[in-house]
Amino acid sequence: MSLTMLAIKYAKAKDKAYKLYDEKGLYLLVTPSGGKLWRFRYKVADREKMLCLGRYPTLGLAEARKRQADARKLIADRKDPAIEATRSKLQRKREERASFQVIAEEWLLDNTPRWSQAHASRVRHRLERDLYPAIGKMPVADIDAAMVLAILRKIEGRGSIETAKRVRSYVQAIFKRAKGEKLVERNALHDLEDIKDALKPTPVGQKHPALTTLPKLLDLQLCVDRSTAGAATKIASRLLALTQVRIGVLRTALWEEFEGIDWDDPDEIRDAPIWRIPPERMKLEVDDKLNEAFGHDVPLSTQAVALLRVLRTITGACTLLFPSVRSWREPMSDSAVSTLYKRMAGGRFKNKMVPHGWRSSFSTIMNERAAERDTSGDRMIIDMILAHVPEGMSASEWAYNRARYRKSRARLLQEWADLITKGLPAPDTLRPQDR
Repeated sequence: MSLTMLAIKYAKAKDKAYKLYDEKGLYLLVTPSGGKLWRFRYKVADREKMLCLGRYPTLGLAEARKRQADARKLIADRKDPAIEATRSKLQRKREERASFQVIAEEWLLDNTPRWSQAHASRVRHRLERDLYPAIGKMPVADIDAAMVLAILRKIEGRGSIETAKRVRSYVQAIFKRAKGEKLVERNALHDLEDIKDALKPTPVGQKHPALTTLPKLLDLQLCVDRSTAGAATKIASRLLALTQVRIGVLRTALWEEFEGIDWDDPDEIRDAPIWRIPPERMKLEVDDKLNEAFGHDVPLSTQAVALLRVLRTITGACTLLFPSVRSWREPMSDSAVSTLYKRMAGGRFKNKMVPHGWRSSFSTIMNERAAERDTSGDRMIIDMILAHVPEGMSASEWAYNRARYRKSRARLLQEWADLITKGLPAPDTLRPQDR
């Protein structure tokens, strides 16, 4: 016989728990303390199981029967109601914590150790300024491409075209994490990828001032050597020219990144000294910064190795090649070399050369030499030296080409070093002079 509301209401506690049966496996368990709990007993795969439905009077008879009916439908579909209930509970918990900001903070926390401090700070600043106010509290599953595009349009509206592209890449990386936790559908990622085509192209900006003849570059370097700048700043300028990295990469360089140099024996010559720069310190999309295949290897010329040996006697006890004068834990100021170029020699090089200009100098001069020799293949090697990853190239392709053309890159960098150091004093002259 089926249960009635009166029977449930007036059921009294006894010394032992007992059951009041309804129908089709549904019953009310009355505990010695007076609690009344709805239970549903059923079979799945010939195994008897029990499902907790809720507590009376929060869950009335009609609702208990409805939940039992829902469970029986699952059984008919060969699903276990208890497993499905657990799955639903976990999904609700995920969704409760699955705001965009929560997922973004988890993503940031996991990746910060792999990034430089400056890069991590920039990413956090952009999240807090551009994304959190608009979508931070929203469930990540409720955010669509149109919302993200509206945010990116505002960023573009203030003239920050490149920042808009980077913020889009952050959102996509955060959504990838959410997809891994089954919080968003695959289509959401495709839509975010498509936004790329809707963003404004990067404008052709003003080129960095650069000297593009060898005599002028020699003049610049001699003026650096004769200036009153510190030894580390002078060495940074010359090493920047020899390695063709960006100034931000150079000033945050670590001694542990250099391989193939015997620091204790200056006469020891090895085949391939190299500077291995991890991807998180390169100018890359966020996802690529997490992929070791996108690291950049710089073959070191004999002049670069000699210069590093001198620098080793100055800052070798530090982790950084170029620590700040204020703290050995922090890198050299990002304006140290550019300020030197502006002020030395009575301002003769102001607006004519900046640290980044060395990359233009190298590209112009070496491409001209390639054209004169009719060695067009050198153009690709020059781009690889500058760490220009062709659009659409996969990580595996980039890693393969890097390894395949390492000797060619070493050859061109040695040729470049021979050209720009001709007429310069030896690196030893850059050591701090005893007073």
